[in-house]
Amino acid sequence: MAEKSLSIYTPLEAPVPPPPDASFFSDAQWKTLLSLADAVIPTIRTSAKSSNVKVISNTDWDSAVTKLTSLMPRPDAAEIATRYLEEDVSSNPIFRAYLERILGHYVHNEGRKSLGWIMSALNSPAESLALTGSTTPIHQQPLEFREKAFASWDTSDTEGLRMVYRALNGLFKKCWVMASPTINDVIGFPQIPVNVKPGNGFPYKFIQIPPGDAPEIIETDVVVVGSGCGGGVAAKNLAEAGLRVLVVEKAYSYSSKYFPMQPALAGVNMLENAGALTSDDGTTMVVAGSTFGGGGTVNWSASLQTQAYVRREWAEKGLPFFTSSEFQGSLDRVCERMGVNTDKIRHNYGNGNVILEGARKLGYSASPVPQNTGHSEHSCGHCTNGCASNGKKGPTESFLVDAAKAGAVFMEGYQVDKVLFERRGDKQIAVGVEGIWRSRDSYLGLTDTGSTQRKVIIKAQRVIVSGGALQSPLLLLRSGIKNRHIGEHLHLHPCMVGGAVFDEETRPWEGGALTSVISEFENQDGHGHGVKIEALSMMPSWFLPIFPWRNGLDYKLWAAGMGHSTSFITLTRDRDAGRVYADPVDGRVRVEYTVSPFDRRHILEAMIACARVACVTGAKEFHTAYRDLSPWIRPDSTDVDINDASLQDWIADLRSKSPLNPERTLFASAHQMSTCRMGTSPESSVVDPTCQVWDREGLYVLDTSVFPSASGVNPMVTNMAIVDWASRNIALGMSKCGDKHADMARL
Repeated sequence: MAEKSLSIYTPLEAPVPPPPDASFFSDAQWKTLLSLADAVIPTIRTSAKSSNVKVISNTDWDSAVTKLTSLMPRPDAAEIATRYLEEDVSSNPIFRAYLERILGHYVHNEGRKSLGWIMSALNSPAESLALTGSTTPIHQQPLEFREKAFASWDTSDTEGLRMVYRALNGLFKKCWVMASPTINDVIGFPQIPVNVKPGNGFPYKFIQIPPGDAPEIIETDVVVVGSGCGGGVAAKNLAEAGLRVLVVEKAYSYSSKYFPMQPALAGVNMLENAGALTSDDGTTMVVAGSTFGGGGTVNWSASLQTQAYVRREWAEKGLPFFTSSEFQGSLDRVCERMGVNTDKIRHNYGNGNVILEGARKLGYSASPVPQNTGHSEHSCGHCTNGCASNGKKGPTESFLVDAAKAGAVFMEGYQVDKVLFERRGDKQIAVGVEGIWRSRDSYLGLTDTGSTQRKVIIKAQRVIVSGGALQSPLLLLRSGIKNRHIGEHLHLHPCMVGGAVFDEETRPWEGGALTSVISEFENQDGHGHGVKIEALSMMPSWFLPIFPWRNGLDYKLWAAGMGHSTSFITLTRDRDAGRVYADPVDGRVRVEYTVSPFDRRHILEAMIACARVACVTGAKEFHTAYRDLSPWIRPDSTDVDINDASLQDWIADLRSKSPLNPERTLFASAHQMSTCRMGTSPESSVVDPTCQVWDREGLYVLDTSVFPSASGVNPMVTNMAIVDWASRNIALGMSKCGDKHADMARL
């Protein structure tokens, strides 16, 4: 196995901003927090002089080592197994650094204060008694006591303790998977994709602002706020129409020579809130791109077109464009540019042997998922940490390249504070944006002067907001726009995660990340609401932390089997919505969302289907992210099918929990939509049918936030097609108005 994972390619190490000042917690609070972390990921031995060890019997030790060595066909397997069991987290400086960075930079002030209060309470005899049943501070307790006390918070009568349990449980597991010195050897995970052929991306250049005290003023025809899937398509079309286009991005650009990044570096450099954004109630993890290329830089190549029943639904809301040949033309055009295909797919074990073959055996409707891979094979499951080969034709490899070649210019590190308007008669006209630019050196803390941070005003004839469904509504609100629908109607395509374990090695990180879909359960209510079953990108730091922790030994043994596992996600077209809003202290995005009982019932039925697929494809175990449900374990008989009593009992147990309690699992979302939705009047929507903001001429929103409702499919292609059509119309309108003589023939 070790020989397979060797690669001659070593990516550059991406720098990150300086760590936070960890004094937001006192030394006593940190000691308490790390003592809890050691209870979740403990040192495990058969005997110990220290109280910071989980002691197990010789029999359990031998069983654990035997299991671990069986997963590692290498001569030093027993040594690695021992180090894996004995490692803790509090003595690992990398773990501590990750923990400090996430808590210091990416947890909102309210959450950090609450967590600090709990840590202080655990050091107070009276409050510790209420929280743990003992007046002894928890960091002075033996590990077994800490483990049981922490586990008890999961079902506490106090909502705050349950939330602390969920937050810390997930945080400790994720930081451990990223920091562990042994886990990659145990599971056989290569940090670099096997046989990767590094590519050379387009050499983008970015505007640099000279030092100065006065605001820098830049003039252009169109400013595009955001460089993701929507912004990239808009920039291409507008630049190719002969317009001066400036694309601004609040994050920073990294070439493919840095890809794939290590998980922690990828989070900081390429994900919104470093991947640590959750709903206010802690039940839903929200993952969004925040880098040059946006979500298209970190997504998994899935390129599904909008389905007919969704198009009809949107047309019936007064938007006939969605059932027109024009929309289909835009869908086809963006797919053609990215080389979307199914011919060059190489399914990995989970997508081919499990999802497609399991669906065939059960008679479920299933198919390959088209990939935006330029009509070439793209067998890289690591792309959520950046594509080293440039084989994935996201915005940085397609639309932004075209925009650059047509004359568009780019600015990274520019946080737009507000859109600027002028009143002309009774109209409010968008005339540009204002914000703060920070050079890369300033962002990375390489200078202690303020000379690399400037206020920048960009004057433009059209403003395109393409910040995504999380950020675009916040920008509109900061700009003084009053519309009660801004930030509302948030759809997330919530997913529950399942995992199947097989006797054979699956190496689930190889091959395409998401190349198959079961659509049998996509219309459970007769109105287009239901679930698609797909695969999760099998990066250890994304897959392993989602599953339940029951005790330290159990979790380490579960994690060790990842190289023999495959995944399922229940991508749900949610009927019921939430909202986004700005944190009242620091202005960062906050998400208010709980998966509704209606949508959770659909997820439950899809998870049952996942278990059946796992069963008929030979899985020996099936696990879910639901903490009140034991995994299904295959009986010794090899001819078990879906009618077997053991599986039927497991299904009955799951159905008895309908609708799933959202507190007992962790839902995940990589799709955010509808927070500036399109409609036929400002009484029901934020933008009109051309994507122009109501009562604000020259201001357009072009991203997933304009979806009238959830798309029901991975939203990239739907987003691009809407933007393709809308941006062409913007260019045509500017040409007719004499703003610029656009050469429409080039479109």
